[in-house]
Amino acid sequence: MRIDYHSETDFSLPNPAKYTEWIINVLKSRELTPGELQFVFCSDDYLLEMNHKYLGHDYYTDILTFENDLEDGVSGDIFISIDRIRDNAKTYCVPFEEELARVMIHGVLHLIGFGDSTEKEKEIMRQEESACLRMFHVKQ
Repeated sequence: MRIDYHSETDFSLPNPAKYTEWIINVLKSRELTPGELQFVFCSDDYLLEMNHKYLGHDYYTDILTFENDLEDGVSGDIFISIDRIRDNAKTYCVPFEEELARVMIHGVLHLIGFGDSTEKEKEIMRQEESACLRMFHVKQ
């Protein structure tokens, strides 16, 4: 089990151990085994290029999640646009750290089977994100 954080921008995740412990606790609370997770923080343009290349979408997004079935446990690569996180935090009047945590756990939730294609799925995803965020704000 390992969670790595990389950056393709000047962003550096503050206190990565806090995020790692939180994600592991979220997975264990659901009786899931953490595997190999990699978070890559990048720019809008970087993620736009990936969105176009791998999904055929020509629009900005805050996150792309790719599952890795070759590893044991919950494993995958999660790409997050720091530009989108900053803009979303301003738009929704929430702290940057909270929006970042929400998007990070959104990617993990995708890896464990939650979708967001329909309105009902989006509603369930939002509820799951909120439940996980409550765990983030509890002293680990």
